[in-house]
Amino acid sequence: MAPLKFCANISWLFTELPDFSQRIYAAAAAGFQAVEAAWLYDCDLQELQRAREATGVEVVLINTPQGDVKAGDLGLGAVPGREAEFRQGLDLSMKYARALGCKRIHLMAGRVPVGSQRTAVAKEMEGVFVQNLNYAADVLSKEGITGLIEPINTRITDPRYFLDSPHQGHTQIAQVPGRNEPDSAGELNYSYLFNTLEKHGYQGYIGCEYKPQRSTEEGLGWLKDYRAHSE
Repeated sequence: MAPLKFCANISWLFTELPDFSQRIYAAAAAGFQAVEAAWLYDCDLQELQRAREATGVEVVLINTPQGDVKAGDLGLGAVPGREAEFRQGLDLSMKYARALGCKRIHLMAGRVPVGSQRTAVAKEMEGVFVQNLNYAADVLSKEGITGLIEPINTRITDPRYFLDSPHQGHTQIAQVPGRNEPDSAGELNYSYLFNTLEKHGYQGYIGCEYKPQRSTEEGLGWLKDYRAHSE
């Protein structure tokens, strides 16, 4: 069985370092061959390019912009009336993806508007999302970039996020319920889950999107153990 491939989500890991380019260097030093991130748009693109080129680390995934963060936006893909902003955000994502050699963009659906019932707006939001995904598919295909969608747990993590039940998506890991390192105390047996992914021949990257309990480096024992047992 081929060993699994892990990428460091530098929006969650190596946050001891303020700058994303520094986190790329740190991820490479810790043995990661790939990174992913939520929003890099406040970072100097040339600095990110230099870090990627110097380390040889692959940038696996970035998200489309959140929108108006102060207003509570978390993506715009399914939000009625925000189609033009979604397209502008997609253009910005494409700029960063091209520069960083990133071949996957998470097309964020967004949240159910405040004061609206999910059941009342679901059909309209689904229509907007499908329209925006069709538009994005045309744009992305010309660049050889894959658009991804990602459900978010609406029971605990984000009750208002629109997309909550697709059957497949980019794989990310964290322990339950604390969202800490995979080998921290919790409900999930990651040795079993990793073995299951291997048996099914999963070849995509697995994003490490968890909250380190200590420093990121101190919490990477689970990864060292996995590598030791898969050699």
